[in-house]
Amino acid sequence: MRSDRIKKGIDKVAQRSLLYSTGISKNQMNSMFIGIASAFTDLVPGHSGMRDLERYIERGIHSGGGQAFIFGVPAICDGIAMGHEGMRYSLPSREIIADCVESVANAHSLDGLVLLTNCDKITPGMLMAAVRLNIPCIVLTAGPMQDGHCENQSLTLIRSTFEALGQYKSGKITQEQLEKMEMNACPGIGSCQGLYTANTMACLTEVMGMSLPGCATAAAVSAKKRRIAFESGLVSVRLVKENLLPRSIVTRDSIRNAIITDLALGGSTNSVLHLLAIANEAEVDVTLEDFDELAAKIPQIIKLDPSSTLTMTDLEHAGGIPATLKNLVCGNLGISDTRGVSGLSVSEITGKAWIDNTVIKPPSEPISQRAGLAVLYGNIAPEGAVIKTSGIESDCYSFEGRARVFNGEDEAMEAVNNNLIKAGDVVVIKNEGPRGGPGMREMLAVTASIVGKGLGREVALITDGRFSGGTRGLCIGHIAPEAAAGGVIGILKDGDPIKINIPDKAIDVELCAEEIEKRQREFKPDVKEIKKGYLARYAKTVTSASKGAVCC
Repeated sequence: MRSDRIKKGIDKVAQRSLLYSTGISKNQMNSMFIGIASAFTDLVPGHSGMRDLERYIERGIHSGGGQAFIFGVPAICDGIAMGHEGMRYSLPSREIIADCVESVANAHSLDGLVLLTNCDKITPGMLMAAVRLNIPCIVLTAGPMQDGHCENQSLTLIRSTFEALGQYKSGKITQEQLEKMEMNACPGIGSCQGLYTANTMACLTEVMGMSLPGCATAAAVSAKKRRIAFESGLVSVRLVKENLLPRSIVTRDSIRNAIITDLALGGSTNSVLHLLAIANEAEVDVTLEDFDELAAKIPQIIKLDPSSTLTMTDLEHAGGIPATLKNLVCGNLGISDTRGVSGLSVSEITGKAWIDNTVIKPPSEPISQRAGLAVLYGNIAPEGAVIKTSGIESDCYSFEGRARVFNGEDEAMEAVNNNLIKAGDVVVIKNEGPRGGPGMREMLAVTASIVGKGLGREVALITDGRFSGGTRGLCIGHIAPEAAAGGVIGILKDGDPIKINIPDKAIDVELCAEEIEKRQREFKPDVKEIKKGYLARYAKTVTSASKGAVCC
């Protein structure tokens, strides 16, 4: 066993003494050592219920004959970090999480890992660590939150808080109504109810085979989630015995399965960054071009909040990810028959799946022939940009407007709040990229306020920053190169004519090449200089969003 490095031989007497001091017995010393990397924290609702799941994982590990050791990793709630300087730490925390898991697992020679995660950057960080370490690992996502309810009205975080704020500021609802939504939108523990980044990544983790079937959509408060936690602990022991490694599961085929499913679901645009980062760690040849290629072939077969009133609860009741994969397989949409930590192949999982086709549409009768995500190119984004098409009405797929340029999210938010954004504007938010932010903040507060004010169909927003999975409307992010790297987004000026055409996968500023070249020669990036701390180090090493914003 890998853990023999710290517990076998006469020269390991000191290490054994320290291990005995934790309370384990001689018999336990002979067991495989399996770490539970737990992202528990009271600060994050998606993670505050993890103490209970830790117990069930432990029971599974011990029932299988292993010895469990819990250790912690940090977790950030994007919703709480949203709209202020805290959001600069969200995406960079993904790298910290991967580093933390790697450090503990290697320093203590653990034989295997159960990765207990849930929210936005924690899940991809855990997966990056799994393929980097390449020791037996299984992921347990802690599950979505129940839907909120108030006065016979169904509530979700995005619609009933961020967008409701815009409605209140426009006089569409009262302060009393807003306060009722605030109190009832999030009724308990779990990741937020819609297909935002946390739940998107939980779904894709299950598709890749790194979590057990049914894990992604099982509610945080359910007995089903506890059973999956126990089984995950039990399976982790088998994975060590069989030496089944993450890189044999997270392959080009399984990542492309995840991309296909992501496109069919219309998941968070952040999934593009995360799948590219995971592929980079796994040394798998998957690029932004894979998303572009597959987007031309994949219809959208389900639409969840914020793009509809359906939530993760509805997806669970309709059969979850096994049912989704079943329809994708039946539609011959390129799903490979990969095998995951459960020991089951995709064909074995889908063969047993029950499906409600009124929620998860068959590909022959899709919600849209167009995939739920798209990659756009043009003179503004020669390396690419990403848009969540599932959150846009089809008659808004083409848009022409005049640029309103802002140096950062805060300036743009002030303009929106002061009713300075009008129909026909293209809000341009620059210097929010991975390096220029630094940290590539999400613009949910801005986009939700625009939608809440009733301008979602009449205003576009483009940025070198990111969007929440809860964003809807004509919002294009991840524009690369970013302004800080000399990208064209950095030279845009108020009034510049911008043309967006989703069917043509194009985003351009209608300026002649000579004018663009002239502006670029004169351009000096206005980058926020941070001299100390983690963000300073991150800004020096982070790559383009088109490569997953990984650190090198």
